[in-house]
Amino acid sequence: MPFPTPFPTPSPTPSHHRPLLVAVLCFPDVEALDLAGPVEVFTTASRMAQRAGAPEPFTVVTVAPGRGPVQARAGLTVLPDHDFGDPIRPDVLVVPGGVVDAALADDRTLAWIASADRTAVITASVCTGAFLLAAAGVLTGGPVTTHWEDQDDLAARYPGLEVRSGVRWVDQGRVVTSGGISAGIDMSLHLVDQLAGRELAERTARQLEFDWREAPSAG
Repeated sequence: MPFPTPFPTPSPTPSHHRPLLVAVLCFPDVEALDLAGPVEVFTTASRMAQRAGAPEPFTVVTVAPGRGPVQARAGLTVLPDHDFGDPIRPDVLVVPGGVVDAALADDRTLAWIASADRTAVITASVCTGAFLLAAAGVLTGGPVTTHWEDQDDLAARYPGLEVRSGVRWVDQGRVVTSGGISAGIDMSLHLVDQLAGRELAERTARQLEFDWREAPSAG
């Protein structure tokens, strides 16, 4: 079961309010699917809302240590929208997974995650992105999850965490972690549901032709 939410969940974005800013971290050796999955969900949700005559609920940007191209895992090159020097204050922070060894050793990356988390309503990780949240001090306890292959390592490195298996995501209220299932798509749809409503989440899933189940269990 999700932890009780310690703050009021934002309602769907009214026309006189700005869209929620979703910042997705991009770093060398990021898993391309983990990066693209959440980007696709939030941008599609905005498109579906606008198609129905509603205001855009989300604006999505990618943020990297520098402005230059970032080589993702498998050789895909990503050109980020912003770097750490830009004054980005995200409402939603998404930290994808991938090969995170270099990012874990980069103090600037960990400091940026910690800073962005302080302004975010929700911070989420996909797969091994949970290691970065833990290293940045965002995850300090409670239930979490990550890719099945990395769960034992996460538990060993951060014994204060309750690492769960057999779940698609774990919702602590303010921090949400997901495993490798669906590259964070189902978790991102869950966040759309929480932030902009079930109807929009369902329309987004249908547009993506994704069999979404609003249940964190993997079965």
